[in-house]
Formats: sequence, C-alpha cells, structure tokens
Amino acid sequence: MAERPSLPSVCIALGFPSTEKLLEQASREALAGETFLEFRLDHLSNPAEGAAAIRAFRSQYPGCSILATCRRHQNHGKFNGSITEEVRILLDAVSSGARAVDLEIESAETAAPMVEELRSAAFLIVSYHNFDGTPSVDALVRRMSRVPADAYKIVTTARKPSDNFRVLSIARGPHRVPVVVLAMGEAGFPTRVLSPAFGGLFTYAAPIAAEGTAPGQISSRRLRNEFRLGKFTRDAHIYGVIADPVRHSISPQVHNRAFQARRMDAVYLPFLVKTGQLRDFFMLARQLPIAGASVTIPHKEKVMRCLDAVDPLARRIGAVNTVWRKAGKWRGANTDAQGVLKPMEKRLRLAKASVLLVGNGGAARGAAYAMSEAGAKLSIVGRNIDRVRALAKACDAEVLSPAQLAGRRFDALVHATPLGMSPHTNECFFDGDIPADVVLDMVYNPLETVLLRRAREQHCEVIPGIEMFIEQAAQQFEIWTGESAPRAVMEKAAVEALTQPHPAAG
Repeated sequence: MAERPSLPSVCIALGFPSTEKLLEQASREALAGETFLEFRLDHLSNPAEGAAAIRAFRSQYPGCSILATCRRHQNHGKFNGSITEEVRILLDAVSSGARAVDLEIESAETAAPMVEELRSAAFLIVSYHNFDGTPSVDALVRRMSRVPADAYKIVTTARKPSDNFRVLSIARGPHRVPVVVLAMGEAGFPTRVLSPAFGGLFTYAAPIAAEGTAPGQISSRRLRNEFRLGKFTRDAHIYGVIADPVRHSISPQVHNRAFQARRMDAVYLPFLVKTGQLRDFFMLARQLPIAGASVTIPHKEKVMRCLDAVDPLARRIGAVNTVWRKAGKWRGANTDAQGVLKPMEKRLRLAKASVLLVGNGGAARGAAYAMSEAGAKLSIVGRNIDRVRALAKACDAEVLSPAQLAGRRFDALVHATPLGMSPHTNECFFDGDIPADVVLDMVYNPLETVLLRRAREQHCEVIPGIEMFIEQAAQQFEIWTGESAPRAVMEKAAVEALTQPHPAAG
C-alpha cells in the first residue's frame, strides 16, 4: 500500500482530448491556487500520452497532487482498451508523478493481482458510478469493501431529494478506509457541498473556464466563495431554497454571504424538488437535518399541507415562502407581503392611497393582502379576469380590465407578473403611459425591467424588484436565526449575482 497523501478537500476534474489543452487548463488551476487535480486520461485521444503530460506538469508545479483516472467505456468512461491496458496506463501515470489513481470497481473485481500491484505503487481509490439512480447503499458498501483499497468512491445519481442523505450517510458510517461520496445531477448538488463536512475525503469541482466531467460539477471558486466550503462544520445549520427549477436562484449567494457576515456556522443550498416530491424533501429535512428553507415556484401553496403551523397572514394569502423548524415542528410564514410593503412605505403613506396591482398569481396574492391590510384603496388588473375577480373579492378590491385603465391614475402601482423577467426582458404589461406616481416591479432579474425604464422616463418614482427581494430574504434570515439581517451585504451579493451571471449547478 502506498503512503496516503495529504489531499485537499477539493479535486479539480480535468477531461480534455489533447495534452496541450489538459496542460493549459491544469496550469490555469495551479496558478489560481488549486493543488489537487484529476487528470482524466481516458478523455485524451491517446490516453498513453497522459504519463508525459503528468511528468511535464509535475516538473512545473511540484506542489500539486495528481489523481490519474482512465475509466473504461463499459463503465461510462472513454477508454476502449482492456483492463490490462487500463492498469498499465495508470502505472505509467504513477511512475510519472501521479500520487493517486482511480480504478472503477468493475475493473478491480476482475483483476485482483494487477490491482494489488497498482495499490503498492500509488494511493488507490476504487470507484463506483451509477448514472441511473441511487441503489441500496448497504449492499453497495459491502460490495466495495471486498476489494482492498486505500479509499472508496461512491457516486450515484439523485432522482429525488432524499437520495442526498442516502449518499451522505455513507460518509458518516464507520469505515476502515476513507470514502468519497457524491450524487450527480441537479437534485444531488447538495452532496457536492456537504460531503467533506460529513466526513468525505474530498469533493470534485469543474475547472474555472471549462465544463466539468460529471453532471452537477461547479468551479471550486463557487464552492468556496458562494457555498462556503471549508467554512462550516458538520454541526452547521443547513438552509436552502426548494423549487423547480432552482438552478437560477440567487438566494444561495445572498444568504450564504449573510451567514458569512454574521460568522455563523451555517450553509444555504439549492434543493431541486419536483412536483410531487415535497413529502420526500421533508423526509430529507429530518434526516440531515435542515433548519429552514425558502419556498418558491411551484410549491408555495402545496407546502402548507406539510407544515404543523402556518402564520395567520400566510394562511389568508394561501401561500408560504418561508419554513423553519422550531421545537420539532415545521412552521410557515409569508415574507413576500412584507417584501412589498416595506419598500412602498418608504415612499408613501399607504393608508387611503390608491394602488393598482397588476397580476393575479401567487406573487400578486401576497402583495394584495399586504396593500389591503395597510389600508390602501386597491384595484386589481390582470389578463385572467376570473382570477382577478376572485382575488379582488378576497381583498375587497376593485376589479379592472386592461381596457378600463384608460384615463385612470393611481398613487402607486405594483407589478406582480413574470412579464419582463429574464430571458423575456422585452415584455411589458403597459404599452404607453404608466398610470402611477410610484412604480414597484416585483421582477428583479434584470435589475431594470422595461417597465421600470419607461416609468423612470415618465418621471415616476421607481422601486426595483431587488428591494422587494432583499426585504423578504432579510425577513427570512431573521426568522431563521433570530439576528438582524445584514441587508447591505445581502443586497451587494444579489446585485453581483445578477450582473455577473454564471452557469448554475445542474
């Protein structure tokens, strides 16, 4: 058995068809401070050239550790040779400076003598990959432990939220050797952040300026800066956003920056929860455990069935966007209403003010109840007149059709539809005049919508949606933590997330 190397918590996975491209990207990572790189030799058009590439890289960056992998085509790799050729390539990689090698369980099970030779030369990781789902972990661990290795890597594909815990539980179990555990895909993304804190040897990341080698990989920069990898412990409070889709949410950037500002042992993650998977998510929430979550499309109404207690305002609105656990019970509230109310109250006195609400969906319901409770004279307009009537009846508001807006003027306008939201940024409910003195657009991506630009040009006072977003997020933070929210920090993080877009986990 080779001496176990000291490995960082993040391994950069590099898979390219040419040694030139591989070395170029590896050098870029090393210069950025990364010291643990996986060379996917099976991605090279000629995997045998990998040894020379490793030798060249190690001569220039002797402080970096290389993990060599040459996965066969039969096991979802790109190498078409025999197991004997695969092991020979890995042995050459070790003689050229690789400190660890990854050999798939299927190869290891059928070539015991060669595996022992490989293990005597390098730190041997025996790996299992399942691209279809997450099987029984007990049977899987028993299978892996039959093959002597210095570490085991178990990578599955998450199909539902609870698959995350099934994979992470492997790392928490009693093991004689270290383990690396991950779940691929957007639904399994939380494992990529949590696995080192749960006891995993390391996690994988994509290179800075290229695609990763597996579904769900993001750059190490994002893992560390956005998701606080290495800055929280296994006892950290876990929060997140549950949605479908979830990959474009800016909430992780905002809340993780807030936790950092308050020096909290906490992390906030995106949880992909498809329709029909809410109960499964709450099973995961009990297992991890999760302390609280933001709730968005399409779960704001149905999540109420999973809660033990719901705030009276949220009950009247019929939607919850914030859940948390207290004394073992799940509770729900709606901070969207305050998200609209607070920015408006800074600009005008809402009691008796005339307010036009555009929309009739979930976001509009929260705004309608907020305006109504503040004493505003509310009018509602939307394209689905039946839903407008139902909402207006619940809030004692005036019903208007788009045609009836002609000649009307209001103190304030609240836009609560998706019109103008990225990527459909050229859409706007109003073609001409904006019929209000103060205009709040609940859309916050982009930062300035067509509606707000036109309102500004018409000398209206505008309230960007980012103000509403930060206010509702700040209220969530305070509910969860009991501390005042660092609003300025959160707003800066949100603006950065919206002006410096990057591919999200997926």
